Amino acid sequence: MAEKQTILGRIAQLTRANINAILDRAEDPQKMLDQLVRDYTNSIREAEEAVAVTIGNLRLAEKDYESDKAEARDWGNKARSAATKAEELRSAGDSDGAEKFDKLARIAITKQINAENEVKAAEPMITQQNEVVDKLKDGLVQMKSKLDELKSKRDQLVARQKSAEAQSRVTDAISSINVLDPTTEISRWEEQVRREEARVAGKQEIAGASLESQFAELEDSNTNAEIEARLAVLRGESTRQITSDQEAEVVDDVEFSEDHDDEDYAQRAQKYSKDSFGSSGQATGH
Repeated sequence: MAEKQTILGRIAQLTRANINAILDRAEDPQKMLDQLVRDYTNSIREAEEAVAVTIGNLRLAEKDYESDKAEARDWGNKARSAATKAEELRSAGDSDGAEKFDKLARIAITKQINAENEVKAAEPMITQQNEVVDKLKDGLVQMKSKLDELKSKRDQLVARQKSAEAQSRVTDAISSINVLDPTTEISRWEEQVRREEARVAGKQEIAGASLESQFAELEDSNTNAEIEARLAVLRGESTRQITSDQEAEVVDDVEFSEDHDDEDYAQRAQKYSKDSFGSSGQATGH
């Protein structure tokens, strides 16, 4: 009986355990949870063995109870048979035989009473053991439920702890690299890149200006060449026009000489030729 009370007390203590309160007092919650899982598992195993023994004892007691009931019925039947036989012998005038069966009937009745007393004594004990077994079974169910809750809580807390540690590492890594701090390597490198980009842009601007000036000089040269070419064309046209006009005057003079003195005309023509033409045979302007 004391063993049953011990089992019930342990089960009640474990099922009433406040997991959160235990974790609050723990320095390392994960280790505490692992230890609680082990303790609960061991306690459940021990409780299951104890409950199995208790149930086994109860089943033996129930068998004894049924056996005592059957024995009481059997002795009752024997006592009835002996009493009936004694009456038959007594009716037949056999007093000694009747007395013999009366003694047998008394013995059977005594056995019946003893068996009935065993049955009466076993009934409350069996009832109590059934109640204890029911409580033990309920306690086991609660312990297993508590163990499942404990495992789930452990897994959740372990996962949350790992996630928090990972977030902490990422936060520390980010905070250690401040891209706005000019003293950091990244900021210095960025400044070097900006300066190099500015230098290249300046070179490109200078190269672009030089190229534009070269094209401008080329365009001016082309323009001057075109001007000179057009001027040469105009000069050639003027020269041809002057020559044509002078030739026409000569023709007129020749026609005029047919009507005047040949000698006078020849002198005029020679003088005009000297004044109007050079040694190369081109006009000098008029």
